[in-house]
Amino acid sequence: MQQQVNVFKFGGASLRDADAIRHVGSILERFAGKKLVIVVSAMGKTTNALEEVANSYWQGDAAEAKEKLAAIHSGATAVINNLFAEVPESLTASVNDLFVSVEWALDEAPNAEYDYDYDQIVSLGELVSSHIVAAYLNRIGLPTSWLDARDVIQTDNTYREGWVKWPETMERAERLVPPLLQQTDFVLTQGFIGNTSENYTTTLGREGSDYSAAIFSYCLDAEAMSIWKDVPGVLTADPRLFDNVTKIDRLSYKEAIEMTYYGAKVIHPKTIKPLQNKSIPLYVRSFIDPQLEGTYVTDEAGDVYPPMVAVEREQALINISTRDFSFVAEHHIRELFEHITTTRLQVNMMQNTAISFNVVVNDIDDRVERFCALIDRHFKTTVDRHLELITIRHYTPEIVDSLRRGKVNMLEGRLPLTLQMVVKDVPIMRRKEEGEILR
Repeated sequence: MQQQVNVFKFGGASLRDADAIRHVGSILERFAGKKLVIVVSAMGKTTNALEEVANSYWQGDAAEAKEKLAAIHSGATAVINNLFAEVPESLTASVNDLFVSVEWALDEAPNAEYDYDYDQIVSLGELVSSHIVAAYLNRIGLPTSWLDARDVIQTDNTYREGWVKWPETMERAERLVPPLLQQTDFVLTQGFIGNTSENYTTTLGREGSDYSAAIFSYCLDAEAMSIWKDVPGVLTADPRLFDNVTKIDRLSYKEAIEMTYYGAKVIHPKTIKPLQNKSIPLYVRSFIDPQLEGTYVTDEAGDVYPPMVAVEREQALINISTRDFSFVAEHHIRELFEHITTTRLQVNMMQNTAISFNVVVNDIDDRVERFCALIDRHFKTTVDRHLELITIRHYTPEIVDSLRRGKVNMLEGRLPLTLQMVVKDVPIMRRKEEGEILR
């Protein structure tokens, strides 16, 4: 591309209401005249609300699904009416058409595959928010072209976690985006969503808008990518769970990949690799205080870091053993991983002994039950649920000891720089007579 392009991504928290969208507009006014591709998520908790629509629909209660959809439509309309003294007719028509298309789909019987219906319904959030934000930017004098991300990002038919077809996606990005940037300085599109060759909507995995921005960055040879968050940058731990966390000013691609893989929520796990492949720097910046420098992710960062902690909740520990007298051998593990792939379990930790195989996975939907049912003929399983996976990068004995307090350690694994613990809280017991707490 001839033009130097930057890619910005704004998440749901930065678009939660009309005032937040105005604030995003004020941030973007600082970049007037620059060439930007802006990727937006659904507003606030819209994705959660649309998941409830999908669940009601799948359970056969179309009336309840429509009622929940109408509430989401009312919320979007309230944001629009707050943003605009005179609402553009084109915006009203676009948003109404999107909601009507989903409402019509709710009149049909559910598809045989829940994940397919999920993607067709939940993708509505990004489409609606992108129309609203694009219309607002144009209204405040920031000429912006709206782009349907599904025209660019092509995936396979893996619904709820589509795999990107990179050659097709690159060809479309190079063909469609530059002409829009010649018409307007800003191009605004959606995160999270893609399209199959049969023209069905897919999603890229929960919180996948970061990944969408990385896809556009890679395909357009972006100068840099910026993720605007409600935190000052990448922190040593989640400030909602820990006190005394600190911001990391510079982070290597490798370290960022490790932390996001192990559950650090500030960046989606798939985001870093496309950027690393073309040495595109990533900035994690605060939309609350845009003047802050944030965190700079690049190959040029050093290798010395403080201890960093990531916590993944709602983990399931599956203990698997054979039903005969054999050890867990290579052919058993091959069979287990075939079924892990089939049920799309997200594996976070594994450990095997001669007689058992332990795997820690995200406990999502009914995937654990389906996996256990598939292997029931040859294997016995026990499942511990509601566990936490604590990962410590650059661990110290003091940090490890402090995180173990009040926990039962179910499984542990160590590498030179990384320690992982699967834990559950210790039940509190009291002596009947003294009322003394025992752990």
